[in-house]
Amino acid sequence: MALKALIFDVDGTLAETEEAHRQAFNATFAAHGLDWCWSVADYTRLLKVTGGKERMAAHRAAVGHGPDDATIAAMHKEKTAAYAAILARGGLQPRPGVLRLVEQARAAGLRLAIATTTSPGNVEALSACLWGKPADQVFDVIAAGDMVQAKKPAPDVYLLALERLGLPPGQALAFEDTLNGIRAAQGAGLKVVATPSLYSADEDHAAADLCLPDLSGFALSDAP
Repeated sequence: MALKALIFDVDGTLAETEEAHRQAFNATFAAHGLDWCWSVADYTRLLKVTGGKERMAAHRAAVGHGPDDATIAAMHKEKTAAYAAILARGGLQPRPGVLRLVEQARAAGLRLAIATTTSPGNVEALSACLWGKPADQVFDVIAAGDMVQAKKPAPDVYLLALERLGLPPGQALAFEDTLNGIRAAQGAGLKVVATPSLYSADEDHAAADLCLPDLSGFALSDAP
């Protein structure tokens, strides 16, 4: 079937955002007087858990103390605001090839979608940073965060994106940077192009249909 849409993960795929997320988490913890401070190694390990609130709950379980679920939810909203403030200060660049591929896809008449475990607010912050416009002016469909019951590696968010696109999986292509993301996309029946990020470089991406260092050399004609 002819390719009609590209579906992108966000964090680590569109840009190397994870360090900004880590800084935002730590700033939020400090603001609450919480003795949590995630190192790069800590956050690399915690990224195996998808979803920010879920990550905080996993850390609470590991260290044996921390805020309750309601407080975690409230803190996560503050963390989202802190992340947006970091991006608003500038300095975050798209990963190589991302802007060109989005432009190429638009010129070819393809539709664009997001399928991510992050929050809609984080998607908006990154869109403003990379494109200088709201996310819905760049992407036709945004499937994000808590819109689905189960997060990656469950396929739910990709199934939602496909439903909103009105397309079968054979007419779309997913872009991911993590093993959890690859599993989620393939679980929805999609083929996947993987571009390992700084925080996922230690993972095995062999399951992807195509694995590249980045998208700088990728063309639509290369779609698996």
